[in-house]
Amino acid sequence: MLCRAGMAALAGATLLAVFALAQSPSELEKNKGVGDSPDTAPPLAIDLRPDLTHDAVRAAMRKVADWQLERARPYFSTDWTFAALYDGFMAASATLGDAKYRQAMHEMGEKLNWQLGPRPEHADDVAVGQVYLELYRKQKDARILPPLTERFAHQMGLKDDPAKPLWWWCDALFMAPPTLARLYQATGNAEYLDFMDRQWWITSKLLYDPEEHLFFRDAGYLGKHEANGRKLFWSRGNGWVMGGIARVLDYMPKNYPARLRYVAQFREMAAAVRKVQGEDGLWRSGLLDPQAYPLPEASGSAFIAYALAWGVNQGILDRNTYAATARKAWAGLLTHVYADGRLGCIQPVGAAPGQFKATSSFVYGVGAFLLAGSQMDRLQF
Repeated sequence: MLCRAGMAALAGATLLAVFALAQSPSELEKNKGVGDSPDTAPPLAIDLRPDLTHDAVRAAMRKVADWQLERARPYFSTDWTFAALYDGFMAASATLGDAKYRQAMHEMGEKLNWQLGPRPEHADDVAVGQVYLELYRKQKDARILPPLTERFAHQMGLKDDPAKPLWWWCDALFMAPPTLARLYQATGNAEYLDFMDRQWWITSKLLYDPEEHLFFRDAGYLGKHEANGRKLFWSRGNGWVMGGIARVLDYMPKNYPARLRYVAQFREMAAAVRKVQGEDGLWRSGLLDPQAYPLPEASGSAFIAYALAWGVNQGILDRNTYAATARKAWAGLLTHVYADGRLGCIQPVGAAPGQFKATSSFVYGVGAFLLAGSQMDRLQF
């Protein structure tokens, strides 16, 4: 039997351990709010329907958006991970007719003083400019433009290096080009569009595979292959590019000389991803070796679904061919929404296909889901 002093010491040690555990940062806190991968899965949602009625699509969007907004709000930053989420919140606000998501974005901009990320030549650090410029269209706040015009004045003064492009990784084509397209729209200065166009095709020449019609993540992956011998193409990376094309074309004039090149590349990529869509409607993190990746990857799948639905809605993709593909993808995404609104099966931050938990949820994947929902809401059968 323990003596009284021993029992007191044991109780004290237990209390200290409990206190230390309570004070230790959670995985979400360690990741600065970007996401986490809990070991224990909550129950999946049973109140969502895959039919493309406005009520069904909007219910799914609201469920996921509300869960993510309150969870992410304390961590809002200029980081690219959050920039993709902000794009989704803006789309959700328009689709749901709910100003609270747009208001949260305005509050975020005020909190960050409408500043960009710290790296002057990095595409990731201008991605937040997309939401700033969409807010600028409505409120014409004079504080929004100077950080963007100053940042791009610096970048436009750099010398091109085709061996090491300014946008040297494919994700960058979602981060910077749509920002430049929106800056063109806000200012009327075609130099932003021309700079974007030149840099896009420098990156494309290096990373776009003309046989597979897919992008390598960066030059370091040009010679890499999957376990089955096929070339290594990352689903999220290609989702970034397809989403980037959609978001550029939204703001590019119909008569812009190079517009048809973007349309042609978009159609090639759409045909390529359609061929490797899984039976569950989703794509694995490695596009050409799905057997190597047991779980579907929701962020890449959502960006692809967004792009395909957008293409159908714009008349760029054939409705009879691609509407069903997009609808199947949306239905697949809904099977990874949990009862509390968490969207799972999102690969953590990375640069290549990989493994992850079914519970894994990260803000950029939620942004992609909300973008996809905004287009599914318009996709009528």
